[in-house]
Amino acid sequence: MRRADRIPAGVVLAGIAFAFLIFAQPAAAGVEDFYKGRTVSIIIGYSVGGGYDTYARVLARHMSKHVPGNPTIIPQNMPGAGSLRAANYLYNAAPKDGATLGVFARGMAMEPLIGTSGTNFDARKFAWIGSGTNEVSVCATWHASKVKTWSDALATPFTVAGEGSGSDPDIFSVMLRNVLGAKMRLVSGYPGGADMTLAIERGEVDGRCGWTWSSVKLQRPDWVADHKLNVLIQLATQPAPELPGVPFIFDLATTERQRRIVDLVLSRQEMGRPLVAPPGTPQDRKEALRSAFDATMADPDFIAEATARSLEVNPVKGADLDKLIERLYSTPSAILAETKAIIAEGAK
Repeated sequence: MRRADRIPAGVVLAGIAFAFLIFAQPAAAGVEDFYKGRTVSIIIGYSVGGGYDTYARVLARHMSKHVPGNPTIIPQNMPGAGSLRAANYLYNAAPKDGATLGVFARGMAMEPLIGTSGTNFDARKFAWIGSGTNEVSVCATWHASKVKTWSDALATPFTVAGEGSGSDPDIFSVMLRNVLGAKMRLVSGYPGGADMTLAIERGEVDGRCGWTWSSVKLQRPDWVADHKLNVLIQLATQPAPELPGVPFIFDLATTERQRRIVDLVLSRQEMGRPLVAPPGTPQDRKEALRSAFDATMADPDFIAEATARSLEVNPVKGADLDKLIERLYSTPSAILAETKAIIAEGAK
């Protein structure tokens, strides 16, 4: 019996390469086929007109051309409880196929650890697509308020607007009151940033804390130009060069206990405008969405519109958000417990 001739090595390698191409193409083609002709929803956890809403709508207009298949991307508002309603929906009820995305409060990722609301999610399981910016927030009052400086805030009672447990205005206000001693009373329940801004203008409250500086410039540029706001303190991991003379919170947190609690709460600033997909989103679609988000952040048309609308563009990649959330979830339990107790006390 004659032995079969040996197949040349070059033919074997060519066959392997061909097989690789055959099996690799369906994954790439599958993503494009899925999104082609499809409508993708971005669920926005706030009412129309605020900073999160504006950022999501600008993103939706430009991101489509970077997603394989170029789907139509439609923003949908789902306000409630400082965007907790949207977060719970995305985690528990939204389709997990990559056709539903969401935007909610940057602090929502920490709500299961230190919040007082009814969260039904594990932030580590969301598919984090990226964040549009690493934000600087402020605490500010209306120019007619008796509280015009941080020193006044420590001595004179005043009111600030909030949205709901887990949102920046509520969490930051409670932190400033219970950790640093500001004499503020939180009036919560406003649907979004635009509503809180109107409340300040109408005199319903003195001001607002946990207010991103980019949103202030976006919503009321005339207030900035005409000095109609008293900016009391900067709430960020790094001070903003454009706010010289405004006290920086880490300079005011003088004890180790204060600094660790402030650091835990303010770490959320690194995910200033988060875009997420539900847990269980197929890996290839998640990676395609991450690539599309990164490309959008570098898109000259997106940057031009964002700049025209006074939106900050200082993006953070989805993989870096994964690392940040893992770090936050590894915070010592004693610090988590104390922070949660402080927030719960102030939320009563």
